Amino acid sequence: MNNTLSILSQFEKNKQSGKKMLAVLFDPDKVNPEKGKELAIKCEKMGVDWLMVGGSLVRDHSIKELIPFLKQQIQIPIVIFPGSPSQVVQDADALMLLSLISGRNPDLLIGRHVEAATMLKKIDLEVIPTAYMLIESGKLTTVNYISNTLPIPNDKADIALSTALAGELLGLRMVYMDGGSGAKYPVPSSMIEKVSSELDIPLIIGGGIRSKEDACLAWKAGADMIVIGTAFERDPHGSILEEICAAKLQIQA
Repeated sequence: MNNTLSILSQFEKNKQSGKKMLAVLFDPDKVNPEKGKELAIKCEKMGVDWLMVGGSLVRDHSIKELIPFLKQQIQIPIVIFPGSPSQVVQDADALMLLSLISGRNPDLLIGRHVEAATMLKKIDLEVIPTAYMLIESGKLTTVNYISNTLPIPNDKADIALSTALAGELLGLRMVYMDGGSGAKYPVPSSMIEKVSSELDIPLIIGGGIRSKEDACLAWKAGADMIVIGTAFERDPHGSILEEICAAKLQIQA
C-alpha cells in the first residue's frame, strides 16, 4: 500500500477529527470487471473513501477476477467484505474480519475465522477485526437467511448499545451495524445516536440508505462511515451517489 497510515489508522484518525466517510459496496455477482471499472472510476472521482467488495452469496471466481482488475483502475482502498473464507483475495488493500456478534451462530463468531486464520497470516493483507451487527430492517434479507441468525429489533437501541460495547471490550476495532442488502429501511437514527454516544471505536452504518436524507441522518446521528450498495446498483447514472457525496462535503464544511 502507498498510504502512510494503515486503512484502519486513517479511519480512526478521521473519526477523531470528525471527518465523515462513505463506502460503496460492490457485489461481484452483479458487477463484472468492465462495469466495475466504470463504476469504480466514478466512485473515486466523486469522493468515495472506500470501495468494498463481497457479500453473503458470491461465486468463488467472480471476486478473484474483479478485485485485481479494479486495483489497476483506482487509488482508493479496496476492502473485502467477506461472506466466506473463499472470498479472501490478496490483491485487496484490507479485509474486514467479521464477527457476527448480534447472533449466536458459532460458525460466524469464530468458526470461519479458524478456517481463514492460517491463510490470512501468510498474505500481505491488512486485517481489520470488525464487530458485525444485523439490525431488523423490515424484511428478511439474504444475510439474515444465510447467517441463520435473528437481527436485533430496530426499536431495541439498548440491546444494540450493549452488543456494540461488548464487541469493543473484546478488542474488535470497528462496529458495523447493517440492515442487510435490500433492506426496507435503514438503521434508525435514534439507535445510531445511542450507540455512537458511548462507543470509542469507529461506527459503520449500512443497509437501506437510498437518499442523501438517509445518509445525512446517519452521519448526524453519529455514524463515522455509511455504506451504500443496492441504491447505487439501481442508479446507473450515479445521481444518488453524487447527491450523497455532496451532502458529505456539506456536513463537514
